[in-house]
Amino acid sequence: MARAPVPIANLSPLEAAGELQSLAQQLQAADVAYHANDAPELTDAAYDALKQRFEAIQQAFPDLKALADRSASVGARPSEKFAKIRHRRPMLSLDNAFSEDDVADFVQRIRNFLGLAAEAPVAFTAEPKIDGLSLSLRYESGALVSAATRGDGEEGEDVTINARTIRDIPHHLKGADVPAVLEVRGEVYLRHADFAALNARQEAAGEKVFANPRNAAAGSLRQLDPAITASRPLGFFAYAWGEVSALMAETQSGMVAAFAQLGFATNPLMRRCGSVAELVAHYRSIELQRASLGYDIDGVVYKVDRLDLQTRLGFVARAPRWAIAHKFAAEQAFTVLEGIDIQVGRTGALTPVARLKPVTVGGVVVSNATLHNADYIAGFGKDGEILREGRDIRLGDTVIVQRAGDVIPQVVDVVIEKRLAGAEPFPFPTICPCELATAVTREETVTGEESKIRRCSGEFACPHQRIEHLRHFVSRRAFDIEGLGEKQISFFFEKGLIREPADIFTLEARDAAPGNLQKLQNFEGFGGTSVANLFASINTRRTIGLDRLIYGLGCRHVGETTAKVLARGYGSWSAFEEACLKVAAGDVEARAEMDALD
Repeated sequence: MARAPVPIANLSPLEAAGELQSLAQQLQAADVAYHANDAPELTDAAYDALKQRFEAIQQAFPDLKALADRSASVGARPSEKFAKIRHRRPMLSLDNAFSEDDVADFVQRIRNFLGLAAEAPVAFTAEPKIDGLSLSLRYESGALVSAATRGDGEEGEDVTINARTIRDIPHHLKGADVPAVLEVRGEVYLRHADFAALNARQEAAGEKVFANPRNAAAGSLRQLDPAITASRPLGFFAYAWGEVSALMAETQSGMVAAFAQLGFATNPLMRRCGSVAELVAHYRSIELQRASLGYDIDGVVYKVDRLDLQTRLGFVARAPRWAIAHKFAAEQAFTVLEGIDIQVGRTGALTPVARLKPVTVGGVVVSNATLHNADYIAGFGKDGEILREGRDIRLGDTVIVQRAGDVIPQVVDVVIEKRLAGAEPFPFPTICPCELATAVTREETVTGEESKIRRCSGEFACPHQRIEHLRHFVSRRAFDIEGLGEKQISFFFEKGLIREPADIFTLEARDAAPGNLQKLQNFEGFGGTSVANLFASINTRRTIGLDRLIYGLGCRHVGETTAKVLARGYGSWSAFEEACLKVAAGDVEARAEMDALD
């Protein structure tokens, strides 16, 4: 278990210096993985936690400022694969807000710095923070002359040729009154539907699939072959600028409106707000719309609207005083429940799975989440406790999805205000979804209460359970047969080639039988080499440890630990089989002997 960090107040100057250096190295490595390699190694939540700890130590130990040079860096050193472009004005990052109090503090700092009275008006813009790749476009006399990634903030990669393939980026600006020099900055992104199609093509071609749209967008723009970039439908939102010979407006909102007139796509969700309450209200509104936007965002950016006030406020280290990013909770997101699928496990348990409008949570695109059981959907937990203040889960609901680390995503709450008119409670099945349509039962627990788990009563007659038993039998902790994954087991079962575990070990002989019309090489996806490798893998598992065999049987309540206890207690398959037959026949002594094993 990871040790909790030492409270900053308890750190000595020497300890603080050591941790500051360690954090700087971790953050720099994370920046390289994210910005340079398009392969982040930390979740947003983990990165933000490191960053907050780093900045808190800086504030507590100002004498260590010399060790904190890393805080002034942005992004990562540009790749050597590309030529470099020096930014005329640095591409800086933003400080983050994680709560409403942080937003209120930001606004108050603005007022304090400008010397504004409490009643003096100050306007802000609020717009979605696009989760993509930052890009700076330089126009001279209205013509696009260069495009550069953020890089380390001072110098970026020259991706001009690739940027020209993006439809949202004009080669020539519209209108006659165009600044002689204008650097337009924004974010390159990939829509969810295009991301899914791209990954499907990558998988079909045996190529690398992307974890999320941001990685895919970054990888697509940073291609040495512009034809690859052109084949991927990237988008671009303009929202900022670098060097400009003449400003086109006196406000942030006016400049963005001018970008739209010049031919750029700008985000329609930008709003002008006059108070903390308005900023937070727009943040909540955007958060609820997140799943329906069709592209990834990870927060809302607030900026002082008047440009003369931005100039007065200036910058602190790597970030402007006049802007902040209000981040969404990294491990949670709002999305829409589009359907509920019922999956039948090897023990017959019916598990409801939420089919969601895809949304990125914790750096991973989530389209399915667990709903646990019928009671959970209805709003009840363990021992009948009320969940979600009694809110049940219905089709079409806007829901909150949570994902933490490697834990399976789950639906944790419902936004009842967004519930569709006429939405009905979900009718949990009373018959199994298998072709036999067998009855679903609820067993009694040891205390005599009804179990929360509902099971198909068909047992081995149920094809869903038979398939799941086969998958368990060949799984890594059981027989561990390489080449027999979930897809292959389903395929062999549907073709009638493997219907029970014993069929696995006769597959090669049956395949070689004269006149066999179902030879594996006759099926798409099975070449001579893959078939030979599969048979070889099966043959290596004809003899395995007794504990693996017992575990592979998939008996209820017999996990790895119990399987090892049984194997150690009986020593051989024949002894174990004999004991099982006696127990099944009602032999009390045999049952007592088995129960006594430890």
